[in-house]
Order: sequence, then structure tokens, then C-alpha cells
Amino acid sequence: MTRADKGLMEMSTESRVSWLCATQADRERVLDMEQRLKPLRAASFAVLAVALLLCGPWVGWWTLIPLAVASATFFLTDRGLQTSPRPEYRLALAWLSSELAIAASVALTGGTRSPALAWLVLPVVTLAARFNARGVVAGSSVAAALIVASSLVVDPAEVTAAPQHVLFALALLGAVALLSLALMQSDVHHRTASVIDPLTSMLNRNALKARAEELRAQAMIVQQPIGVIVGDLDHFKAVNDTHGHAAGDAVLRDVAYSLRKRLRAFDLAYRLGGEEFLVLLPGASASEAAMIAEDLRRTIQGARHGNLSVTMSFGVSASEPSSFAYDEVFEEADQALYTAKAAGRNCVRVAGLSPDAPNPSPAEPGSAAPVAALRA
Repeated sequence: MTRADKGLMEMSTESRVSWLCATQADRERVLDMEQRLKPLRAASFAVLAVALLLCGPWVGWWTLIPLAVASATFFLTDRGLQTSPRPEYRLALAWLSSELAIAASVALTGGTRSPALAWLVLPVVTLAARFNARGVVAGSSVAAALIVASSLVVDPAEVTAAPQHVLFALALLGAVALLSLALMQSDVHHRTASVIDPLTSMLNRNALKARAEELRAQAMIVQQPIGVIVGDLDHFKAVNDTHGHAAGDAVLRDVAYSLRKRLRAFDLAYRLGGEEFLVLLPGASASEAAMIAEDLRRTIQGARHGNLSVTMSFGVSASEPSSFAYDEVFEEADQALYTAKAAGRNCVRVAGLSPDAPNPSPAEPGSAAPVAALRA
């Protein structure tokens, strides 16, 4: 494996997993919700600004400065967010800056007597909209610490003598965090149902768009191609007609498992619908993708799936280095799949090569040595 391949593998693997986003679906939720929150956040800042303007004669006009800082931080954070390898950390930092700005305002306007003390709870509402339970707990803990710290720094004796203001703010924080967790769990559940195929547990078409955009950005950075494999089970209608749909479902589940088991850790497999599957291969050229497709073909042919013997045809294509246009590459691979079907099925065909070209072959019959080398 070349240094560029390793770099792409590390970028692909690392960008899919982080402390705040355990899966790519988590990250897609972060990006989607940020787009939904952006106009509402701007409206919320406007409401707060009006309140500060109305209260300026009593609390001071300078209180608009922390709000402006928080607004500017989110504006800068949103720039380039879609192409950031770890957008969740950029948003977490912006969220923290808004909490710190509010905490500074609380400390400068009386600490425990500040009318803005409860405002430290406001950003907590957005945690559940972006992050999982881990992020909600971490953010709520930060907010609780800032409620206590912004009060103690002004007058520790007053907090000790009359802690009710701090305790009420902490109770409000806890209640808001707990209630928002229920909304977060419901959102995650419905999002998962929308991007995961319930039969095979593979990602479905709905999950493709965000992943394709992410790969496009990565390809530009590491100057590597993206391979695409489209596979289709041969004569699958006959399986359903002869053995029943329950047997067909068992075949699909087992085939999906076999495909995932043979792929590299940072490759992604999708069920497009029916008996058609798609695999995205970061860093793989057309010839490398063809070798992987041949390995998958032999795997399907060489084992029983759903207690039946089935075969699979594959079409392969790949992008140019640094440029990944998913629709174009998919269309090429799909046309290559049609060529494989016309050539008699149970074979691999590569876009741009002669329809009579033989299947790409491992070093020895039944061997997957070249594929193993790609995974090394």
C-alpha cells in the first residue's frame, strides 16, 4: 500500500469515527441539523439582542459584545463545515464559545444576581439536536460548571449564604437536558430507520448522497481515485418464484454479510434495492476495484447463501484522481453491470474495457492474494 493509500485510509477511517460521532450517520445528523438550526439560531440571537437593547440602561450596552462574539464564531464555523473532516468538533468549539460568552456576561452583571444566569441553559437545548447522549451529558456538565463558576467568581459568600439562584438554574439545566434527550433519541431512531435497510442492515440509497459528497472532498485532498462496484444477484427472481420470498430474504441477508466481510474496513456497502448492491472504494483504481469485485464474485459463488447456491454479476468503474463525480462513475459501473449480464452472468466487467475481456484473476485459482495486498 502506498503512502497516499495509507493517508486516504486514515482519513476515511478517522473521519467516520470520533468521540462525538461514533458513526458516519451521527456526522450526517450533525451536518443536517446545523443547516436546520442556522436560521433559527440567527432568530434567537436577534431576540436576545432585542432584550439586551431594552435592558441596556440597567445592565449596560456592553452586554451586546459577547452576543456579537458568539454570533461571529458560529458564522466562521459554518464556513467550510460541509467539507471539514470532523465538523462536530468545530461546532462543539463554537458551542463552547457561546457558553463562555454568556458566563462572562453573568459574571460581569452580578454573578448569582445576574438576570442572564438562566441564559446558560439556552445552548444546552441545541446539544440534543446535534449530538448523541455523550455530547449532551458532556455539554450539560460544562454548562453546570459555568453556572457555578460565574456565580462563585463574583461573591462566593453570597452563593454559600443564598444558593437558591444557582440551585434553581442547575435544576432548570438538568430538566432541559433530560427532556431534550427524549427528542434526540426519537430523532436518531427515525433517521436510522431512513438510512438503514431493515432486511440486510446495510446502508441504503438515502445514505449515499452525504457519503458521496464526503468522498468527493477527500479525493480532492489526497489526489486518489474512488472505485465503484455495482453488483446484482443472477436469476434472483427464480429464487423467489421457486423457493419463496422468505428464502429470497435469507439469500439477501447472507449475501450482504458476505460482501461486508470481504471488504476493507473503510469501504462502504449499500443495498440499492431488490437484489442490487453498491460498494464505494476510497483510493481504488478501476483495476484494483475489479480485483476486489472478482474476489466478491468468487466469495458469493463459493458458499451457500440462505442454504442455496447463487451467483452474482458485477460492473466496475473508478473516478480520475482528485475528481469524483458520483453520478457519472455510477452510470459507468451500472452500464458495465449490464455488459456482465449480457456476457452470461457470474462475471466482472470494467467500464471502458472490451466486453470480451476475461474476469480479473487472483494470483492462483481461488486465491485472493492481490485483494489481501490492497487491504494490507
